[in-house]
Amino acid sequence: MNIKEIPIKIVLTILLFSCLFNLPYGYYQLVRFLGFLGFSVLAYHAHKKDSQIASFIFIGLALLFQPFFKVVLGRQIWSLVDIIVGLGLLISILAKPKK
Repeated sequence: MNIKEIPIKIVLTILLFSCLFNLPYGYYQLVRFLGFLGFSVLAYHAHKKDSQIASFIFIGLALLFQPFFKVVLGRQIWSLVDIIVGLGLLISILAKPKK
């Protein structure tokens, strides 16, 4: 894992887990924008490392969190998505890379 990816993943994880609290709607818009930006950067880094699976996952997450066209899933489903994606990011930080 590139050292530049770790802070992005940590910030995204914190943002996603904080979405589980009842916050103003503007915060969720900020998370969508920062999520789109962060997942796009992670997709770019994965593409540079020729990791097609990670690249596709991050592109999909960037599209899911993009701020331009709202994806309507409902509060409970978004909470589940935030938990799953946040845990996935934590696991990707803590997992040892394959050699």
